[in-house]
Amino acid sequence: MHLSYGGRNVYVDLGAEQPIGAEKEGNKIAVEVKSFVGESDVHELGQSIDQYNMYRDILSEIESERDLYLAVPSFTFDGILSEPLGQLLIRKEQLKLIIFEETKEIIRKWIG
Repeated sequence: MHLSYGGRNVYVDLGAEQPIGAEKEGNKIAVEVKSFVGESDVHELGQSIDQYNMYRDILSEIESERDLYLAVPSFTFDGILSEPLGQLLIRKEQLKLIIFEETKEIIRKWIG
């Protein structure tokens, strides 16, 4: 999904209309997928949150009806995102997450 703001272009991995449950059916979403395959989970987490926040800020200005989700593999959620640092950032940054099973290519859990 292409976003443009102030003459700059950024790209969110996926834009879709996805039913998220009875009360949210038909909500528009944007999904940024992160793999967390770098050498440092802490560094990857920081970069992912910075990028997520930038996309969320842009969406709030140009397409406020679209919710942004950060999609992460289950090993990331079970790892750093389940640790105190990850839990703090999920709570403070109000992250909306999609946890997916990378080998089965299925969504395990929606958060937010």
